[in-house]
Amino acid sequence: MYDHVGLKVRDTGAAVRFYGAVMGALGHRPIAEDGTGYGSGDAALWLSEDSTAPGGAHVAFRAADHEAVRRFHAAGLAAGGKDNGAPGPRPNYGPTYYAAFLIDPDGNNVEAVCLKAA
Repeated sequence: MYDHVGLKVRDTGAAVRFYGAVMGALGHRPIAEDGTGYGSGDAALWLSEDSTAPGGAHVAFRAADHEAVRRFHAAGLAAGGKDNGAPGPRPNYGPTYYAAFLIDPDGNNVEAVCLKAA
């Protein structure tokens, strides 16, 4: 549905560590030599440094299965993210909605979601 998403970050190094971990856990690869771009297929995520980055964005990435959601959450916590919702079903969002949420180093709410039944 989207071609790319751009997030402004205060600290490129911290953002690259965090997004390198969570994107790798979801099977996405770096598409820029400096680690500021990640993708697979046609969609991409781009990071750009801005000392006034406000945070507060919400970005959800599709996960292949429930295990990928769990890997995303664990990798994000290990890379400095903060828990904003452990992996699990979210029946209020849909009958098969399984997701995990993290706050990245800049205050963005980053989600991995799988819409397949367990």
